[in-house]
Amino acid sequence: MNCLMLHLKNICAGYGNGDVLHNITFDLPLGQNLCILGPNGCGKSTLLRAIAGLLESRGELTLDGKPVADMRRPEIASHMAMMSQMSTVYFSFTVYETVMMGRYQKLRRGLFASPSKEDKRYVEQYLQATGLEPLRERQISELSGGQLQRVFLARTLAQEPEIILLDEPTNHLDLKHQTELVAYLKKWSQEKGRTVIGVLHDINLSLMLSDQLLFLKNGSVAGMGPAHTVLTKAFLHEVYDMDVASYMLDSLKRWEQVS
Repeated sequence: MNCLMLHLKNICAGYGNGDVLHNITFDLPLGQNLCILGPNGCGKSTLLRAIAGLLESRGELTLDGKPVADMRRPEIASHMAMMSQMSTVYFSFTVYETVMMGRYQKLRRGLFASPSKEDKRYVEQYLQATGLEPLRERQISELSGGQLQRVFLARTLAQEPEIILLDEPTNHLDLKHQTELVAYLKKWSQEKGRTVIGVLHDINLSLMLSDQLLFLKNGSVAGMGPAHTVLTKAFLHEVYDMDVASYMLDSLKRWEQVS
């Protein structure tokens, strides 16, 4: 494993109406997983876009010591891949063809180049891992939201990035596929020495996946660290403006009553 490091210092970014992120600072070495949490509108997706180089930012943002702003898209794609929140599908390829697109971006051979044996091997691997093998010849326009989510995840994984950026990857998935997906991402990162940076709303799923948690509030870092250092009743109440711990305990009690 190399010593690739993602470094952010005083990152500010936003859109036409001003900054959404304010002085975001942290380091993340390759091989550690980070989950980004916080209330709606706190800047989670904006932070992912800034890290991916898809949104202009101010401050220091470097990958292995090189400013991301100085990298061309193919160079960024050789290190990082991002799966955004799913939007409307305006094209129709088969599941297999869509997953194969991840290899074209990685290897820079163009959309209509013939895939190599290695490309096919990776595509088959991630079709199996995401449970899509039975759907490989289906048009993606025919799929459910949860199936589409898995297709786009498989395409992102097929890129074989060192860092994978996932914006709410468990959206549209049922409970079984949520837990299976998170468990697979954890295994993938551990076996390959890769990093997953994911935006999640579910704290339990975040605990399954992450080595560190990053909480945002109003565009600033409210806290970051391993779960045992940041997850306190007082801290969660401060971030979410509600008694999160009591809510989760009440939910547990209701489940205990289910026969």
